[in-house]
Amino acid sequence: MRALNNTGILVLYQDPQLRVLWAQNVPASWSTGDLFGATDDQFLPASEAERVIGAKKAVLESGHPQSLEIHVPAEGGTKWFNIWIDADHNEDSVGGVVTTAVDITEQKRREQTLRTLLREVSHRSKNLLAIIQSIATQTGRYSGTIDGFLTRFRGRLQSLASSQDLVTSSNWRGADLHELITSQVGRYSTDPDNSVRMEGVNPFLNPNAALHIGLALHELAVNSVSYGALSRPEGHVKLAAHLVRRDLNQSDALELVWTETIPPGESGGTRSKRFGSVALERVVPASLGGTASLKVGPGQLEYRLLVPEDSYEID
Repeated sequence: MRALNNTGILVLYQDPQLRVLWAQNVPASWSTGDLFGATDDQFLPASEAERVIGAKKAVLESGHPQSLEIHVPAEGGTKWFNIWIDADHNEDSVGGVVTTAVDITEQKRREQTLRTLLREVSHRSKNLLAIIQSIATQTGRYSGTIDGFLTRFRGRLQSLASSQDLVTSSNWRGADLHELITSQVGRYSTDPDNSVRMEGVNPFLNPNAALHIGLALHELAVNSVSYGALSRPEGHVKLAAHLVRRDLNQSDALELVWTETIPPGESGGTRSKRFGSVALERVVPASLGGTASLKVGPGQLEYRLLVPEDSYEID
């Protein structure tokens, strides 16, 4: 009995009529009183008692052990138990049954959590593969050579991987905007804090928004390094993030505005019909359910992205 007290394992001994003669470590979810003389249908839920009684009768009849898993309602949620039923053999008959039960509730919860995580990983993996397929298709459509395709495709995959790292490190919750900007622009600048002047709010983006806004930032950074402000050592871009009213329903939206000065003689390469402009004006806003505009004028490039409120949180 001392050993049993230290294990938390329930042990019942019942006579051939399944009346309890001895019980140790009875959990509160089964009974808080004395079980002496009680039968299973008096301390277990009806559906589970029927299964347990059936198994015990089979043990009494055959003498062979049985095992099963049951669940019972309890404070704070359902409790799960593994049950083993053994015959107590006399010289030529079965004199009773010994029931041993172990609480496996935490194990069941871990299994449920694991199944949920696996479903989530599968779902997100499929979404990620769909994004990669779209990037590959659009990059191929606007690449003139294999080498050009490989260079652009690798850059976009690295951008996606960088954003995914932030999402994964947050336990799949997403990433905040400033982290995303540093992650994407930092790959092309040794001093991203000075290269990108940020103002406004710093929202926490959900995973889908983090991946697609990260892709937009990648395209803007690559374009800026090639044609815009970041092609000059002293150059910088400005990224403003503000909450605005999106429609007559007065729903909030996040407006991201990237502006930069284009050196004289440059037209801002993003304006040509390559994947960069397609991603910025079509792919990213469509994936977020938002809108976008890209304007390249004399000496300036401006990109505006409107992000619906279900894609971010503000502390």
